[in-house]
Amino acid sequence: MIPLSDADKPKFVASRRAVDFVEDGMRVGLGTGSTAAWMVRCLGRRVREEGLKIAGVPTSTRTAELARKVGIAVVTLEDAGWLDLTIDGADEFDRDLTLIKGGGGAHLQEKIVATASDRMIVIADPAKDVARLGAFPLPVEVIPFGWQATQKLVQRLLAGMDVDGRTATLRMAGDTPFRTDEGNYVLDLHLGRIGAPRDLALHLNQIAGVVENGLFMDICDTVVVGHADGTVRLIGRAGKEETGRIDLADAESLIADL
Repeated sequence: MIPLSDADKPKFVASRRAVDFVEDGMRVGLGTGSTAAWMVRCLGRRVREEGLKIAGVPTSTRTAELARKVGIAVVTLEDAGWLDLTIDGADEFDRDLTLIKGGGGAHLQEKIVATASDRMIVIADPAKDVARLGAFPLPVEVIPFGWQATQKLVQRLLAGMDVDGRTATLRMAGDTPFRTDEGNYVLDLHLGRIGAPRDLALHLNQIAGVVENGLFMDICDTVVVGHADGTVRLIGRAGKEETGRIDLADAESLIADL
């Protein structure tokens, strides 16, 4: 039996299909999170077994560590200049391929890398596919200095936005505030429903102290959705879809990397 949990199977399936888009010589943005970690492992296997030569630009220190471990050459975005492709996960996506990202607190680097790419592919399980964004808390990275004032300004803004909830909580790591790779804090906005994502994103980023929010609009080109039975669905812009299948046995050689 494949030693994969039901939660890991869709992540592996989506990741295995997504790395097929990577070609020799590409400069590839490497996302952050549990699903993206499977993608990095799958891509590392292609590097080792096929001799694929790529340059990987990680979106967090933990992704960089994993990429080096599996044999992917890691470079900075400054060294790469521009990327051919970024593959990353998402916390939610809707029919317009608008995303909520930042559950892992890396959405600032993820957005910079994704927008510096010719194409972005998102890998996800079916639970991330939503009719309307907002059930997952929206992360907002903020400067530590005066963060309480920034929090009040954010909550004041939310009072006039098309959302159902208006609470902004400081993300914690045990007894201390969670810090991003840049040393900033994260406010999680518990909105329930986001009626106008573009309007919300624009106004959030105008608040002093806000660095970046986790709404990704007009950035994702394709979503690869993996299912626990090996089925994979590709969703493109304008609702274009195709389906396929991945052999779960392919995960056996990756278990040692866990």
